[in-house]
Amino acid sequence: MPMLEEQLKGLKKTFDKYAGKDGDKGSLSKAELANLFHEEIPEMAGDKKQLDQFFASLDGDKDGKVSFPEFVQFAATLMLLYSAF
Repeated sequence: MPMLEEQLKGLKKTFDKYAGKDGDKGSLSKAELANLFHEEIPEMAGDKKQLDQFFASLDGDKDGKVSFPEFVQFAATLMLLYSAF
């Protein structure tokens, strides 16, 4: 499998791994997002206040959950930040 295809599938697989614990497989709750951060990107986990602020910034439509498109926007932004260093 080409590297880019593998990475794209990995992004969806990571989302799916953490989404749905609350019954909605199409989104991440705040608790699910916190778990994803603690497991996958521990240096970004932060404290509760930081997580609340970060969740609010990711939740573009303010529906109280992070959808896959919102998660992809986060991943793209994170990629840009990592590539700047």
